[in-house]
Amino acid sequence: MHSTKRHPSAVLLMTQLAGMLLYPFLEGMRGGQTIFNLFGIVVLAVATRMVRRTPGHAWISASIAGPVVVLLCWQMLYDAPYLLPWSSALEALFYFYAALSLVAYMMEDREATTDELFAACATFTLLAWAFTHVFVLLQALQPGTFGSAINPADPRTWTELNYLSFALLSSTGIGDVIPLTPHARAIASVEMLVGLMYLAAVVSRLIGFTLQSNKS
Repeated sequence: MHSTKRHPSAVLLMTQLAGMLLYPFLEGMRGGQTIFNLFGIVVLAVATRMVRRTPGHAWISASIAGPVVVLLCWQMLYDAPYLLPWSSALEALFYFYAALSLVAYMMEDREATTDELFAACATFTLLAWAFTHVFVLLQALQPGTFGSAINPADPRTWTELNYLSFALLSSTGIGDVIPLTPHARAIASVEMLVGLMYLAAVVSRLIGFTLQSNKS
């Protein structure tokens, strides 16, 4: 318990990683979408709590998370898939704000604490999740936005779009899921730029401070 209080960024990171490993088992399972949405609410709560420890404003993150929770619950209770674009848009906005808050947290001093190193990983995952929800929004608004080598005519699952997002953000390559429309390719290009700038400006800064402290 004391360790989680000292390193809240680690809690956020572990929660996100647990979701990434859990979601593939839920897709296609009966009742899986309900569990998917419930876990999403847990991630929102953990991220909102983390924002409180950053220069970001908790009331802003909470004001975004509140409508998301309402929409997710509405989808679970009334099987309303038409609300997916709205919830995805708000979730993307929430994760972008949480990521910016963590960046501000890491940039506010000239030292690299253990929690800030966890925050660097959590921020990367938040950005990847934010762009994933942007992709979900694009696909909901325009079916056929993304293609794949396997079942190319089917809509891409959250896991597939999350894989694409991580591949773009880390600049490791697109893989078998590709954006097909001009809007999707534009967002993909922006994500690659964001990933490059994040690694160059934020992560490299923390690495530099870590090496400096080890020499002292």
